[in-house]
Amino acid sequence: MAERFELVVGVGEEGLRLDVAMAALPEIGSRTLAQRLIDAGQVAVDGEPRPKRHLLASGERVEIELRALHGAQPDPAAGEGVPHFIAYEDEHLLVVEKPAGVVVHPAPGHATGTLAQALAARGARGGARWRPGIVHRLDRDTSGLLVVAKGEAVHRALQELIRARRMARRYLALVDGRPASRTGTIDAALGRDRSHRTTVSTRTDRPRAARTHFRQLEAFPASTLVQARLETGRTHQIRAHFAAIGHPVLGDETYGGGTSGRLGLTRQFLHSARLSFAHPIGGAHIDCESELPADLRHALEAASREPANA
Repeated sequence: MAERFELVVGVGEEGLRLDVAMAALPEIGSRTLAQRLIDAGQVAVDGEPRPKRHLLASGERVEIELRALHGAQPDPAAGEGVPHFIAYEDEHLLVVEKPAGVVVHPAPGHATGTLAQALAARGARGGARWRPGIVHRLDRDTSGLLVVAKGEAVHRALQELIRARRMARRYLALVDGRPASRTGTIDAALGRDRSHRTTVSTRTDRPRAARTHFRQLEAFPASTLVQARLETGRTHQIRAHFAAIGHPVLGDETYGGGTSGRLGLTRQFLHSARLSFAHPIGGAHIDCESELPADLRHALEAASREPANA
């Protein structure tokens, strides 16, 4: 998420009030915050300020500046006590293991206590001021590895590795049922869902290419442990892709992964387990792995005992 971004009004937003359309964006999340940005003069429609009640027309370009929402670079003190583990660190970058429940960067409803704020004290730098060093993110309830830069040049280089698909990101997920093939590729464009604007899906008016490779690791009576490798990195990509093929990630209520409590899960069974890439300074091979946390290990044990008709 950039500090400044644009929305071109399509079928899904045509006729909506400006503040309502903005509130549906994951980057904004509420009408209160949308109205604050509009009142602060941080929103323009086709280059002109518009009131919150302005009704959008197809093709209009909405420009949104997020600095009024996110403010300046996070205060490291706001990240004190945020749990995390450093898997690798040098003067240029860190690889961090994030527990489930930790928010990566400040966002609506999470002004403090974020990983970005905690890492600012360790020299995280580069990119947007309100999320210094953050190259890619994990959802709050996804655990595991992510890489963080300590300078602007390294931040750009790491982003380029991701764009060029030269950073291997492998996830472990427990999905409902069993995919038809032991290995495969889900090649399905994703974007904001037409009906549920805070989620992404293949039912979208603004599709963006998305590709996830997977292979089955272990079959259980009613579920399957898979390794998923991202080729692209869209919001909620793994969660939305497995939901699209009828095998949602277990514990993921947003994308149809069953009710909370199945297998003892209180969040989606999704873990960033391995991260490997060539260091942007010198080219040394960085390869970090993260074991499943205790809650997901317990869920696997429960999966082995779950009846086939669960």
